[in-house]
Amino acid sequence: MSDFGFYFKIGWQHIISLDALDHQLFILALTVLYSLKEWKPVLVLVTAFTIGHSITLALSTLNIFTIPSDLVEFFIPCTIFITAAANIFKPASTKKSIQINYVFALFFGLVHGLGFANALKFMLVKDQSLGWSLLSFNLGLEAGQIAVVIFLLLLAQIFIFYVKVNQRYWVISISALILLVSLKMAIDRFPS
Repeated sequence: MSDFGFYFKIGWQHIISLDALDHQLFILALTVLYSLKEWKPVLVLVTAFTIGHSITLALSTLNIFTIPSDLVEFFIPCTIFITAAANIFKPASTKKSIQINYVFALFFGLVHGLGFANALKFMLVKDQSLGWSLLSFNLGLEAGQIAVVIFLLLLAQIFIFYVKVNQRYWVISISALILLVSLKMAIDRFPS
């Protein structure tokens, strides 16, 4: 059980840590469209992200699929930028736009999963079960994402329903801020 706790904690910190700005921005970009009453589709979104993240994390850890880390580190803020831009330029939430968000979450989760694979390879001890370690890590990741999502939805609830900020203005403002930060991250991480 100690291995479970170890990898669960790493997964949790992978989202909650101050060093996890890229993941936090991506989760914010995905969830800014939603209000607290729409918590169910948001949980599906973060689970889709975890599934994508898990797939490439496993494939890369097993050396089945790898991409140079400098490219991955550049692609991660690009996924954030694209998601934030889509929030700004698409009309208010429709069934089709929600389905696009699921695709973003799953596909871009694949990219984000590649970012942690090298670190996980170094942490794995040869006699540890890769499956158990990945499951523990991903459960911690999912728990961390749910905690971040709850915080973000409560924050949106306060601003939209109590401070009376127009929801579309909220989405555009937060997405524009995310867009700028992710653009700076992408420029800083541009492969040389």
